[in-house]
Amino acid sequence: MAHPKRKISRTRRDKRRTHYKATTPQIGTDPTTGESHLYHRAHWHEGKLYYRGQIVIDAVEEVA
Repeated sequence: MAHPKRKISRTRRDKRRTHYKATTPQIGTDPTTGESHLYHRAHWHEGKLYYRGQIVIDAVEEVA
């Protein structure tokens, strides 16, 4: 049976075993504002926080 001549380091071993690939994030457009944003994330547009096309926080009203 074959035996390795030298110990393989954890880094080298883990590099070989990895299958993760870099992927581009999915970007969607808000139906209300047309603003581009990451999926499943709220985003700010003109002082308002939008999520799924609805206003979650209106910073303009809170400050005044």
